Amino acid sequence: MFVHYRTLGIILKKEDQGEADQIFTIFTKNFGKLKILGKAIRKIKSKLRAGIQPFYLSEIEFIQGKTHKTLTDTILIEKFQNIRKDLDKLEIASKIAEVLDSLVKGEEADEEIWKLVLETFKELDKHSSSSLPYFLIYHYFLWNFLSILGYMPELKNCPLCQKKLIPTNIYFSPEQGGVVCGDCLKKKGEKINPEIIKILRILIKRDWSILSKLKIKPEYEKDLEKVSEDYLSYFSNV
Repeated sequence: MFVHYRTLGIILKKEDQGEADQIFTIFTKNFGKLKILGKAIRKIKSKLRAGIQPFYLSEIEFIQGKTHKTLTDTILIEKFQNIRKDLDKLEIASKIAEVLDSLVKGEEADEEIWKLVLETFKELDKHSSSSLPYFLIYHYFLWNFLSILGYMPELKNCPLCQKKLIPTNIYFSPEQGGVVCGDCLKKKGEKINPEIIKILRILIKRDWSILSKLKIKPEYEKDLEKVSEDYLSYFSNV
């Protein structure tokens, strides 16, 4: 007799399998990241389809078979409708899902990550681009997610000499875990604008009221993207 498990989850992606099945990747509150088979779910008469689509928050039920988990019930909790009807928001949601899928390996519950994911999706759904730029919402998620995983960057003191960082001649080094002073790195890293350090500190504070007041110049946006991609790429390959 199969045991039925229930949990809340945010659907990250779906992949077609066979003629009518789909495999769902879901980040769940109680079990972490799961891959679950939806049998015959692409058929029009399937009762499960309404409650499980990418970026839905749903209550799901599944059973564990010998080789895979099978979906048995879905209840839609939140559609995040504003995300679904905005292509720019969908792009951010997809980037968040990709990062989660890439860095979360095993099936293990993590309350901090769950809260961060849910919080980020709610904020993305709520804000307009004029009240809070969407790219900041992504970077809010990314840097706090990496911090929860144990990769919080050093932004105050040089990780090599432990001296307080002075906003001149500083470099960003993923290998050293953050910002390194020029004396230690000897110009072998990526020089970083002090304004980017300020932005990163605000992101990691996890205060949406402060973040919504932040005004970022276009050139800083590009620098933030570069630093974020370098840091993410490094820890994706360790």
